[in-house]
Amino acid sequence: MKVIYHCYGSSHSSVVAAAIHLGWLPSDRIPEPREILGLPHYDKTNPDQIGTCFFMGTDEAGREVYIIGMGTAKGVVKRAVESIFRICGVSRDEYVLVDTLPEVGLVTKIGGFLSRAVGLIGVGRPLTVWGMRHSYPKFVQLVREVKRRLDGGAAG
Repeated sequence: MKVIYHCYGSSHSSVVAAAIHLGWLPSDRIPEPREILGLPHYDKTNPDQIGTCFFMGTDEAGREVYIIGMGTAKGVVKRAVESIFRICGVSRDEYVLVDTLPEVGLVTKIGGFLSRAVGLIGVGRPLTVWGMRHSYPKFVQLVREVKRRLDGGAAG
């Protein structure tokens, strides 16, 4: 099974969701800023890497966890991923695409734009962390729901 968390640029929300899924970030408390900033890819993915799938790790059930940024072409990228899987013989029940953007607040969006698109990392990065910490319970719940579904409805 492949779990692919996707967002706009694979720099913030998909990274945090994947980290929660893999147990790199806690599920029982809001992580400290240094914990978020220490994640691979956090606020580091460049705009020209949108559409690139990054392997993050393997979870406790042996599922491969990935992140991908889909930019403004979410529908096109999703169709491309699904069609490539189909061509490669990967059936629909062997992967799940999880949209993390609905959990992102305005502060994270502004921070991400300032940091990744404009290059104002010193201003944007702290805003993304503040926003992610503020929305963090939503991400924990999203990951719990994904694992529950993948485990056949059992608590995850």
